[in-house]
Order: sequence, then C-alpha cells, then structure tokens
Amino acid sequence: MARTIKIPATKYPVERFTLDNGLRVVLAPDRTAPVVGVAVVYDVGIRSEPQGRTGFAHLFEHLMFQGSENLEKLAHFRHVQGSGGTFNGSTHLDYTDYFETLPSNALERALFLEADRMRGPRLTEENLRNQVDVVKEEIRVNVLNRPYGGFPWLKLPPVMFDTFPNAHDGYGSFDDLESATVADAAEFFERYYAGGNAVLAVAGDLDVVAATELIERHFGDVPARPAPARPDFAEPDLSAERRESYPDRLAPLPAFAAAWRVPDPINAFDDYLPYVVLAEVLTDGDASRLVERLVLRDRTVTSIGAYLGFMGEPFAVRDPTALVMQAHLPPGGDVDKVLRAIDEELDRLASGGLTAGELARTQARMATHLLRETDAVLGRALQMAVLEQQRGEPGLLNELPRLVGAVTEEQVRAAAAALRPGRRATVEVIAGGAGR
Repeated sequence: MARTIKIPATKYPVERFTLDNGLRVVLAPDRTAPVVGVAVVYDVGIRSEPQGRTGFAHLFEHLMFQGSENLEKLAHFRHVQGSGGTFNGSTHLDYTDYFETLPSNALERALFLEADRMRGPRLTEENLRNQVDVVKEEIRVNVLNRPYGGFPWLKLPPVMFDTFPNAHDGYGSFDDLESATVADAAEFFERYYAGGNAVLAVAGDLDVVAATELIERHFGDVPARPAPARPDFAEPDLSAERRESYPDRLAPLPAFAAAWRVPDPINAFDDYLPYVVLAEVLTDGDASRLVERLVLRDRTVTSIGAYLGFMGEPFAVRDPTALVMQAHLPPGGDVDKVLRAIDEELDRLASGGLTAGELARTQARMATHLLRETDAVLGRALQMAVLEQQRGEPGLLNELPRLVGAVTEEQVRAAAAALRPGRRATVEVIAGGAGR
C-alpha cells in the first residue's frame, strides 16, 4: 500500500481589492514581527518584448531604478536603506518584479517610492545609455565570459521553440540594446507599466484598514491605463526529437540539458502538478532515481537536476513551459549513453511504479521547501503577487503544499510515461571543443 503523509497547511490571511485605476492589491497581515515585505509585479517579461528589442524587459527593469517623477537618481536606494530596508528587482519570462523588505514603520515610505515610479520613471538619454552599458557588461560577465554562460535558460529554448516570444535571447543582443531610444523606453512604459497591468502585494506587520488607506493615498491618483493585450505565446508540441550542440571554450566539463513540454501550468493545473513532483522524484537528493543511478552507481554524470520552467519557477510561469533536466559529465562523457539511461529510468518508473515511501519522502521535502520559501514576509508577498496576477488566486499559496502532497503515484507514473524521446529537445555543451 502506498504510504501517505499529512502535509501541514498555512493559514496566511489574504485581503484583495482593486483601485479605480485598475491596480490589484493583495494584503497578507502577520503581526508576529515588526517587518513588511512589499512587492509590485508588472505583467511583462522576456516573452512580451517585441522583435528588434531583445533584452528590453530586463533593460527597463534597470531604468526603473534611475529616478522617478519626484525623485532623483539613487534616491530610491537611499530612502529604503536609510529606513533599514533592502530592495531589488528582477526580470522573468512572464513578469518583472520590484520589492522591498523594511521595518513596518517604514511601510508608507515604500508605498510612496513604488507609486512614484509607477507614475513615471526618469527616462533620459543619459540614464538610457548608462544602463545599456550596464546590461552589456552584465551579459559579458554572466554569459560571454563565464563557463556555461546562459546554460541552459538561454541556450535550450531556441532548440525547443520556433516562435520569437519563446525562443529569443532574453538578455538581448548588443545591436538591439544599442539601438534603443528614449522614445522606445517611453512607449514600453506607457504600454506595459500601467496600473491595470500590475499587482501590489504587502505582507507582514500591517493593519488592513490603515494599509488600505495608505495604498489609496499613494496609488489612487496614478493615471489609469488598461492592461495591454498579452502576446500570443502558443506553440505546438514537438513531433520529433530535436538536438543541437555548441562549443564553450571556458567549460571544463561537457554538459547537456533536455526538456519536454508539460501541460499548461495555469489552465491545466491538476495535470501539471504531477510533473512538478516527478522532477523531484527523479533528482532531489542522493536517494532519487537519477542521482542514485547516474551519479553514485554508473558515474556517467557528476551532477544532475530536474525542475519546471526554464528559470526554475514552477508556480510563476505560463504556457508553454517544460520539465528541464540538466547534467554535467566527466571528461569524455557520453551524452547519448546518459540519455538512454534516463529513458530507461522513465520507462521503469512508468511501468513499475515507485518504491515504498519514495513518493511520500519526496512530497515531504517539497512541502518543506514551499513552506520555507513563504516563511519570510517578502517571499510571501512576491508569490502572492504573481499568483494574483497569473491566476487571480493569491490564497493558492496556502494550498500548494497540500496539493503537492495529494499527487498520486498513478499521476506520477503517467507523467513519466509522457516524457518520450520524440518529444525531447536537447542542447549539448562541448567543453572547449567544436560543435556539430
């Protein structure tokens, strides 16, 4: 009989409302510590940027820190850090976020800062040229001059996908970045940085009535602009295996990444969840199937991991997405041999099922990770903002550990059976060599 586990559920309260200008707001009060997490998530990411403007979503994230309607450059940094807080922003496939963690008595300061740049960042030729140079240097450091730079999140999508939104380089080409104009930036802001295209989430030590009044005071007069139509990301599944390789002169060891399409993570959530669990069954810890066989027993790889989404965000990504598996091999390693072994293990799992306690152990570890990620108020605010934006369900955060624990062995086996070689895209890193 399959062993089952009882997954604890969180009960973070959730309050939701929408301002007249379309800004959606999520509040999650928690008075246990005098700290708040503030997150603003805009529904624009790498997949939304137009052709000829690769890297623009990330470039614009930089521009949002270069001053705003009422504040000079670096003022945002000074006001947050002067309050004892921390801040940052990040660009993802399907959204861009901006966030702060501060003492709760500085909540109004954070709200003012975010509302001020939502009204309008300081878009000047000087700021644009400066940040283009910053992004170009980031590409040099993180991709061009680093072993395995861009692997696999930049290298695998163009093997798997054909359409521009899904396949293009999200960091951007130097030509596209250098040709960007202030007018381009202003149009991008006008289109995508509308209140109706954003979610504000605040979690932590707050009074709902008082926080609501502050939000209305600071965000209520942000000019109303509707959310733009989202580009069409649709793309058919693979009908035959795809495989490419490329040389990496800095890579000390060969490597590969393989990916299979999975069900729509939002509109087919129940069908998608088993793949999230399957990825962990395959590679989470020394007792997992592929680590035990490929790393510890066969020694055909030095490391292997599987995860959902090219940026590893299983619950913050839209369709199409994939289960991604990446591995590094010892010198002279045989990628074909490793892929055959992975296929054998998937077949064995699909036909023979899981061993006693294997699923329960995996689900317990997953639940622990999910609970830890939202223990801090900022993690809670960020995840609730994305869940509200993509699903209209910020309270799903409370249910995710339980839903992961409810996935059955039969569902995991069916997911494993769907990962066939004919649906696989693979990119191989040739260590210091020549690609085929």
